[in-house]
Amino acid sequence: MIAKIAVILIFVGVVIGVGVWARSSAKSVDGFILGGRNVGPWLSAFGFGTSYFSAVVFIGYAGQFGWKYGLAAFWVGIANAVIGSLLAWYVLGPRTREMTQRLGATTMPEFFGKRFDSRSIRIAAALIVFVFLIPYTASVYNGLSRLFAMAFGLPFEGCVIGMALVTCVYVVLGGYMATVVNDFIQGIIMLIGIVAVICAVLGSQGGFMESVLSLSQVSCETAPGFEGAFTSMFGPDPLNLLGVVVLTSLGTWGLPQMVTKFYAIKEGPAIKQGAIISTVFALVVSGGCYFLGGFGRLFGDQIAYAPNGTPIYDSIVPTMLSGLPDILMGIVVVLVLSASMSTLASLVLTSSSSLTLDVVKGNFIKDMSEQRQVLWIRVLLVVFVVLSAALALFQYTSTVTFIAQLMGISWGALSGAFLGPYFWGLYSKRISKAAVWVSFAFGVGLTTGNMILTLLGTPLIASPINCGAIAMVGSLIIVPVVSLFTKSVPFEVEPVHEEGAIDREYQHHLEESLER
Repeated sequence: MIAKIAVILIFVGVVIGVGVWARSSAKSVDGFILGGRNVGPWLSAFGFGTSYFSAVVFIGYAGQFGWKYGLAAFWVGIANAVIGSLLAWYVLGPRTREMTQRLGATTMPEFFGKRFDSRSIRIAAALIVFVFLIPYTASVYNGLSRLFAMAFGLPFEGCVIGMALVTCVYVVLGGYMATVVNDFIQGIIMLIGIVAVICAVLGSQGGFMESVLSLSQVSCETAPGFEGAFTSMFGPDPLNLLGVVVLTSLGTWGLPQMVTKFYAIKEGPAIKQGAIISTVFALVVSGGCYFLGGFGRLFGDQIAYAPNGTPIYDSIVPTMLSGLPDILMGIVVVLVLSASMSTLASLVLTSSSSLTLDVVKGNFIKDMSEQRQVLWIRVLLVVFVVLSAALALFQYTSTVTFIAQLMGISWGALSGAFLGPYFWGLYSKRISKAAVWVSFAFGVGLTTGNMILTLLGTPLIASPINCGAIAMVGSLIIVPVVSLFTKSVPFEVEPVHEEGAIDREYQHHLEESLER
């Protein structure tokens, strides 16, 4: 226990120290939320990856989808690396970096407002970000509950408050630079930790081949007669597996906390380098998490079950880890802390900056100096952390399940609303305001409406995962279709020099990226 506590204290000291070191870069708005748009490929790539994968993936999704699909859940990790990382960097990265700098946009709602010349679209986008990032942030806290109870015997309340305080301190002090530097440190821990944990867990079951053999003999209640269902290539339920792939991979293309990493990266070859680094990181971390979760059925006699007999998915991975040696258990705790704090920092910085720059500034306070804007971002950052921590504590100490379901649709609602307007707004000059509004209404309306109908016992779409995936794909289709019948916003999407000539070098770089 002393060793575990010492590891945690060292970890906390390092992340706060980084926050103190990064104070000098957090004096301006651009510096505080984008690091002066001069962040290198390694920091940007690790920042993207650690914001992508948190305790929600390691504890929740890996256990849930590994239990349902067996080793086929590994396809989710592969898709996260190829679609969610590699293609996101190549397709969105160069264009986002150029367009946001040309427009002077520092947040996704500000990009929408300036790209489509609409203050109301900007405010609506900021409110969607604020509303749906709070439950997502609360889910990050909840991913730690069982792990800390198992490793330390500490109450969940203490873990939530402690993590909230530490994250708040280093982000308030150092802003974006403190976040990405800590993301890099935390990312290294995640890479080492996930490899060590997989080796240890499979070793406890007799090694890889023995574990696969044992898993192949587990019967599947949803597909009776399907022998070896959990070791087959696509698992016992390929269609729903596809829904998970779409939600968790395509979703990054429309999430504000993810695409802002492209706003901040330095110009030149950094985007190509970052794409490769981010893809490798995603393959190891996400692929490793889902691969590990695929063996969850081997621990079916040890995990916790609900009164109706269904497994409590959040208990699966902690149960798999419960027999690890103390030193590995300490690494796991720091791994999950790293994943959670990096995601939490990205979420709170995104939400507070959007609320300040897109709602408060110019609407409630007409004249805000640079220093006052940074102060407001810091204050709202603290407010956001407090609200999300309070929400996590409320759900943990009550029987309310509505909040948990709301957390599950956060990705679907956010990316379902933003993906179409963002992607087409980058590449087409024929997009209309009406199309943006329809996409916002469709993404938020479908996911929240389906959740309400589910609570009433008559869901429109049985799986909230599939509902989110449909919202994302629908957004990509709706925006160009609606724009065909409504007036587009005049805008030159190609970069232009003062003389009026198209930047051919940029166009060549973009075409090369798309070909790759």
